[in-house]
Amino acid sequence: MISYSGLRRGIKIIMDGQPYEILEASPMFKGRGSSVLQAKIKNLINGNVLSRNFRPGEEFEEAEIIKTKIKFLYSHRDKFVFCDEQKPSLRFEFSKEIIGENNRFLKTNGTVDSIELDGKIINISLPVKVNLKVTESPPGTKGDRSQAGNKQVILETGAKINAPLFIKEGDIVEVNTETGEYVRRIE
Repeated sequence: MISYSGLRRGIKIIMDGQPYEILEASPMFKGRGSSVLQAKIKNLINGNVLSRNFRPGEEFEEAEIIKTKIKFLYSHRDKFVFCDEQKPSLRFEFSKEIIGENNRFLKTNGTVDSIELDGKIINISLPVKVNLKVTESPPGTKGDRSQAGNKQVILETGAKINAPLFIKEGDIVEVNTETGEYVRRIE
């Protein structure tokens, strides 16, 4: 059991029968009352992020999460098909609702982590940064501005991101999957 004092970023708990991961946690002290822990938690099954206050005395069961490497094969009609990296004949699929916004950065034959709870794969976890090829890049125009310019480029997965003006078609860029932002160009 995890008590109130053990709740911090990265801890996975079972709450209301669902597995959650704590994304942010900060204690808040009120005048005469007791302290509370303000937290942002993410449901590991459907990906919803909630804000929740935890009070002293609350205890939660720790979620026994196992992460394994799996390979993304293809998508078809809002279904995403994966296979075990060691045994390609073991295939399984997820719907677009379960994958959520992560589908923008899924590259064919790319590896991701599966989130397994009680012997059942419930979702996937992308690496924080992925390298993707730029397939469409409009020409950048310089104008009178006080900051460096950006333009919207389309990646090989179909995702649209803002990138600097010097990025051109065929470049490989590193993208942060948590924020969906350009990080750098890969030489």
